[in-house]
Amino acid sequence: MALLLRPIPPPPRLRALLGRLLSTGASLFPSRMLPAPRSTAAVPRLLFGPSAVAAAATRRNGVRVRAFMASTTASEAMHEKQVSAEYTAANVQVLEALDGVRTRPGMYIGSTGPRGLHHLVYEILDNAVDEAQAGHASKIDVVLHDDNSVSVTDNGRGIPTDMHPQTKKSCVETVLTLMHAGGKFGGSKSGYSVSGGLHGVGLSVVNALSETLEVTVWRDGKEHRQSYSRGKPTTRLTSSTLTGETSSRQGTRIRFWPDKDIFTTTIDFDFNTISSRIRELAFLNPELTIILTKEEGHTVQRNEYCYAGGLVEYVKWLNTDKKPLHDPIAFRKELDGITVDVSLQWSSDSYSDTVLGYANSIRTIDGGTHIDGLKASLTRTINNLAKKSKTIKDKDITLSGEHVREGMTCIISVKVPSPEFEGQTKTRLGNPEVRRIVEQSVQENLTEYLELHPDVLDSILSKSLNALKVHDS
Repeated sequence: MALLLRPIPPPPRLRALLGRLLSTGASLFPSRMLPAPRSTAAVPRLLFGPSAVAAAATRRNGVRVRAFMASTTASEAMHEKQVSAEYTAANVQVLEALDGVRTRPGMYIGSTGPRGLHHLVYEILDNAVDEAQAGHASKIDVVLHDDNSVSVTDNGRGIPTDMHPQTKKSCVETVLTLMHAGGKFGGSKSGYSVSGGLHGVGLSVVNALSETLEVTVWRDGKEHRQSYSRGKPTTRLTSSTLTGETSSRQGTRIRFWPDKDIFTTTIDFDFNTISSRIRELAFLNPELTIILTKEEGHTVQRNEYCYAGGLVEYVKWLNTDKKPLHDPIAFRKELDGITVDVSLQWSSDSYSDTVLGYANSIRTIDGGTHIDGLKASLTRTINNLAKKSKTIKDKDITLSGEHVREGMTCIISVKVPSPEFEGQTKTRLGNPEVRRIVEQSVQENLTEYLELHPDVLDSILSKSLNALKVHDS
């Protein structure tokens, strides 16, 4: 049952204000907008009616009601809000084929500046290195042409050219035009036991971001060619029979011209930047020879990279200007299909550490489980050996990771059948099982080596204890 109350008369100031507004109402409002006159007779109200409650609250708080904006402006603003708030199927864009790569290239190559530009080269180069890691290639030629194009040629098996059963296109066109198409997804149907290009997008991404791309495949006694522009084929796949000495040639050549519409700042491949990456790959794959050539008019710059010593030679090269305390320590372990290669060396005149990690020949600049396992096991092993040799007698003294790694140069390279990289640029390794195997490898091999070479252990412990004293002083 509703309670009836007499209307509460408005305060004197409000009555005066209403009077002035009503006296000028004819000029302010059209007649159709003026409220109809109401009877002054008392009108019963519900105590719990919403309008009455709101009015009472307004009176209690002393808030004056005023117009927010003109009616026309308010109507237009409300209409714009309704339009912008609409979200229907018509607002959803579907980017077909490689259009998504061209729309958001940074998702795949990091940026459209120099870093992303050089990443195009690395994607093609990594594919060629995968052939070497699989045991099918021994030589790679990289040429920086004077027309701002780059070509990468390997002597591997060559991209298959036969018809793909699912896409009904040649395999070459399939891997160049479709995302996540490749032979590196693992399992019994994989063409590679270990690879860096595991996402099946590298070649198609380069194709999408190239004004022109030309692919040449030597396979089964034939030479196959096809051209593309911005991810789409411009010619059919043509084939010709190889004769004479070239009849047994195998391999793949990719030559691409980066798209000026994507790389708007600069298209200038730096010889030194690319040579640094090639040098890394040559150190990591001692059976591989990589030749880098740069054409500049009538002059040609050419470097050849081949390091039979592998990681040991890599560490020596990094420590060229340092004073090593001992010869490089190197060891390898294979477990559960994962291979761990480590080489490390301490120097007396260095007070920081250099730790470089690689997974399937990909530099993991943001670290990962292989780096975490290396550091944890290294610290634990050195502390255990220090106490076992009684170099550290106080049970309360423990060398931290920073103390142990001071002056150390270390390279760790892991080969993982199914690596879990973060993002297409592969800057961090995420496989949890890798950490366990790395920790086990470091603990076993480093302990064995240092127990057989106590003089090396003494020099490392002396370096680490000095770092501890400096830190505590």
